Amino acid sequence: MAKGQNAVIGECTLALNQEVTTMAKWLVIIGAVLILLGIAWPWLSKLGIGHLPGDIQIERKDFSFYFPVTSSIVVSLVLSLLFWIFRK
Repeated sequence: MAKGQNAVIGECTLALNQEVTTMAKWLVIIGAVLILLGIAWPWLSKLGIGHLPGDIQIERKDFSFYFPVTSSIVVSLVLSLLFWIFRK
């Protein structure tokens, strides 16, 4: 291989390693957040999320359907606000 080709391969390898490192950091962060949510779940369930007015709940003899419309909107608004606050 020529000297220039080795430099290009080295740059590509470096860029790939940086992408993998960034992705690994995000996976660790997401995992930590999920663990924290799991630990905090008993306290979070007392907030009433999932049983707000506007959440659709249909129960029949052999069938039940639940669609948390209002809860989904509230969670979406809170996450949007957090992402807006912590954006770079």
